[in-house]
Order: sequence, then C-alpha cells, then structure tokens
Amino acid sequence: MNTQVILDYLTALSLNNNREFYHANKEEYKKANAEFEGLLQALMLEIGTFDSSVLHHNPKDLTFKIVRDTRFSHDKSPYNPAFRAHISAKGKLPVPVGYYIMIKPGNESFLGGGLFADMFKDATKMIRDYIVQNGEEWERIIHEPEFEQHFKVQGTALKNVPAGYDKEHPQAEYLKYKSWYLEYPIKDEELKDADAFPAKAAEYFRLMKPLNDYLNKALADFQMPTR
Repeated sequence: MNTQVILDYLTALSLNNNREFYHANKEEYKKANAEFEGLLQALMLEIGTFDSSVLHHNPKDLTFKIVRDTRFSHDKSPYNPAFRAHISAKGKLPVPVGYYIMIKPGNESFLGGGLFADMFKDATKMIRDYIVQNGEEWERIIHEPEFEQHFKVQGTALKNVPAGYDKEHPQAEYLKYKSWYLEYPIKDEELKDADAFPAKAAEYFRLMKPLNDYLNKALADFQMPTR
C-alpha cells in the first residue's frame, strides 16, 4: 500500500482541476484509487476488531466519486481533489452512521463519525427525541475523558431550540442541531506512514463508536427516502 501515490495524484489534480488533465492522467487516477481501496480494506480489518458489522463490504462500494455536481455551485471546478469513503454496517449510506475518511492533501484530511447529512428531517427528529429521553447517556458519552480530549460534537444548527422542545432542557443546545458529527484532522505526514496509519485511524474510530452507537439507536427505525 502506497499512500504517497494517493497524495501525489490528488495534489496534481488540485493544481490542474480540469477535464483535459483528468483524462490525460486516467492511469494515474486508477493507480491512486486502487491504493485508496487498499487503504480502506486495511482500515476495515482494523475497525473489525471492535465493530464486525463493517467486515463484509467491498471497498469500492464505500467510495464517493471525485466528479462534482456543479449545476448549483458558483465553483465550476469539475473535480473534488479528495478521496472519500463512509464505512458502516450498510456501506456508504449516511444511515446507519459509521466511520468517514477524507484524504485531501494540504493537511485537509480528516476522520469522521456521526451523522453528517442534515437533509433528512425524520432522522433529525428521531435524534432530537432520543436526546430528550436519554440526555444522561448523551452527557456520559461526550464528556468521557478520552473522547473529550479528541472530539467536540459539531453540526449545522438552528439559532433557537425548535418548536415542540423544552428550551430549558439540559441538552437544549444539542436539540438545536440538525446534524451531529465528529471530525479528527489528519496531517499529510501521518498519511505517508502507510503501515501505521490504518491502526492509528481505527483507534480514533474506536473512540467515536459510542456516539455512533447512540445515534444508531436513535435511528433504528429510520428509512432512507425513496427517489
């Protein structure tokens, strides 16, 4: 596994974000993508030591395309110079929540957990309702010393507690959220040590797992909308 191949290709793509470069360097893309899939396989094996639900996936089914949808964006760059994947019991679907990785050179890579998607109103309501009923468990998870040392719950949020929820609830601040996620930044230097990185990343994912488990209990009856 050669993570330098990934970093080199993505760096070049970020400097030449156009279709001409992409098509002229399709073989380099294939090599970098193969290395990323190898990294995902190694990562899944490490995660599998504490979460066996992820072990049955093919890495290529967990990745996201680098081609951007520019229809509604001011940025018309055709490609996102990053390799991304979501590893969970059901693959790359946002629910159930799992373990997210983005590799983007320039020290912009990160590991993630929790619910990033805030467009599913049903999911948001389920989590808010679960926090209302299980606030003490929420507090135990986010204030566990090792968790608190590395993570802070983030997410898009409303300015006020939404209608129907108690403004004086002990977790009122978190009831404003529409998504609840964690991010742990990864430096390029850490990625270059390909042999050590999967185990190191999996350790951060292990620390994220209690929050993932909590959210997945809240989302147990969630159904992905049909198109």
